[in-house]
Amino acid sequence: MARELRYPELLETNSFLRNLSDTTYWLCITRTVQESKLFPMSPYMLLSYLNSFYRLPTLLRGIDAVTPAEELGDRVRESSFKTNTVNAAWGMPTFYLLGREMLLSWGLIRSQDAVEDVVDVLDFSRRFNLAYHRNDGHISNKEFGDRSQFLPERTLDGFKDQLHGVTAGDRLHSATVKLLATLSQYAFLAHCECRIGIHNSGPYNWGDNRQLLVRDFFDLAEGDYPWLDGIAVTLPHNNLTIPIVFSDTNFNLVDDWASFEAEPSYDAANIAAVGMYTSDPLTDGYVPVGMENAELLAETMEHYRAILTEATADLWKRMATWSREQMIDAGALVYSSVAKDFAHLAGTYRQADWFELDSRVQRFKPLMNDEFARDYLAEMVGLLGLPQQKSNPYSMARYSGLNQNMISGVPYSVLVDGDYAPSVGAEWNGWSSLEQKNGLWTTSAGRISLDDYNARARGFTPAVHDERFRYLDEEWVKWNHGTELAAELYRTGRPK
Repeated sequence: MARELRYPELLETNSFLRNLSDTTYWLCITRTVQESKLFPMSPYMLLSYLNSFYRLPTLLRGIDAVTPAEELGDRVRESSFKTNTVNAAWGMPTFYLLGREMLLSWGLIRSQDAVEDVVDVLDFSRRFNLAYHRNDGHISNKEFGDRSQFLPERTLDGFKDQLHGVTAGDRLHSATVKLLATLSQYAFLAHCECRIGIHNSGPYNWGDNRQLLVRDFFDLAEGDYPWLDGIAVTLPHNNLTIPIVFSDTNFNLVDDWASFEAEPSYDAANIAAVGMYTSDPLTDGYVPVGMENAELLAETMEHYRAILTEATADLWKRMATWSREQMIDAGALVYSSVAKDFAHLAGTYRQADWFELDSRVQRFKPLMNDEFARDYLAEMVGLLGLPQQKSNPYSMARYSGLNQNMISGVPYSVLVDGDYAPSVGAEWNGWSSLEQKNGLWTTSAGRISLDDYNARARGFTPAVHDERFRYLDEEWVKWNHGTELAAELYRTGRPK
């Protein structure tokens, strides 16, 4: 039964929707084109958008009922999870809206249809973003002038005390540069040659003409992705965070795709200090990895690089046996599962929820040859040439100056005429051409079963999320820094 829609929530929905539309257009026309010689990327991206449209509303409502979106934002702000800027903050709502845009262009739905779904997905995303970006007070990196500064001072204080200085060419510097290259290559391949497994945030002012850039790499070992079963099983961490201090480098852009630009350009010779941490839904913030001294950190990085070099070769061999359909399915599921770590944080994760293509999506597979998918994707997110993307001839969009918008709004007429379909309904059964997930999940508690993982996540609350600490924000600290409660907050919230 349809619920009563309210004018304020539709105003908020359309405002956030337009923000995403403008930002995504800017990202698409200013960043590099994403292509692959191995994976059919355009087909899998389009199918992922449809899968998001049909499945996300139900999944997010279930998560929100257990752990509200703003609480999830608070959790993610304190460490590094897959639910970050590029994945959950920008990707999740945008992929959902692009799936809606596809169906609008084909005449299969109207702009007023699935209105409750649109409102709920964007409300969840907006609340998450507001909490996630609480320290800088913005809802996106673009709104903040392409900066990404969500970490609290106490975390950065911990980094400052713990990072090890390096000199270009010494053992730790060389180990860092080589590990970063291997991690980038491996994470790119593990995510079907897309950037979703790599995240960058910052910059943070480190003083003395230095800046900190925080680099994250996710889903590195056995976990949610079925194709990583048996891959990198000796790597003890599923996620790695590498904070890097650069001298004489200004990172003038860290956008909502977690891409960065610097002046002068990124140069490994300017790395002045480095560290390595891990975090997941079972850790109390960032946990140092091999950080006791510089020599141990270099040794640990060299060891992890050897593991990941072998894992990259093993993964290439596995993917070389895949059919075109398996490559499309894997890529589509990587994209449409960008919000999956919300379920891990809430302890409600089910493999079938995130790693099946809904049967309604399967109907569109015959359309997805390379030529159609390439041209349709370019039309939708670059040229903005689909009929419903036009606005009145007097309007001028934010970045193009044209009367065209990537994403269509929700008409306010639904408030009075009742002429709309409220939802696409619950998720349908689904499947994929990939092998089933059979391995364990790599966590800070070891390699464990999914039931164990969910149970541990449901029973775990990080110490800094105790009610005594949760609302002690940067503004409170400014006025109460001399109190014992502030000192306890900083002791509790620093990397350990």
